[in-house]
Amino acid sequence: MAKLQYQGTGRRKSSIARVRLIPGTGKVTVNKKDLNDYFGMEILKREVKRPFEVAGCDGKFDVIATVKGGGFTGQAGALRHGIARALCQADKDAYRAPLKAAGFLTRDPRMKERKKYGLKKARRASQFSKR
Repeated sequence: MAKLQYQGTGRRKSSIARVRLIPGTGKVTVNKKDLNDYFGMEILKREVKRPFEVAGCDGKFDVIATVKGGGFTGQAGALRHGIARALCQADKDAYRAPLKAAGFLTRDPRMKERKKYGLKKARRASQFSKR
């Protein structure tokens, strides 16, 4: 018999998270490590768990996630987005409205701006000198 699971993909900046939700006790595993071992800062751990708090389903699902690219903040945002999408797949009627109101289903479009020729960075030019 196949195990019941829900999948979601989350993205933020250059990070991509593949998330699987399995009915369980609320354990979060990221890249085969526990959430507390993977994310050092408490604010990032809280951000990852926020979709469960908003939807009112704390401790109902175990999370198994694979995250690639970017830094820790982007990865936490991608994980939050993926969890919210997977929750919508689990029960659209119950979870979609509160998650959408909190803004967790919207992909954050902000990306790093590309470097332009003639400049040192995306917008940083060399110092102006009259002579």
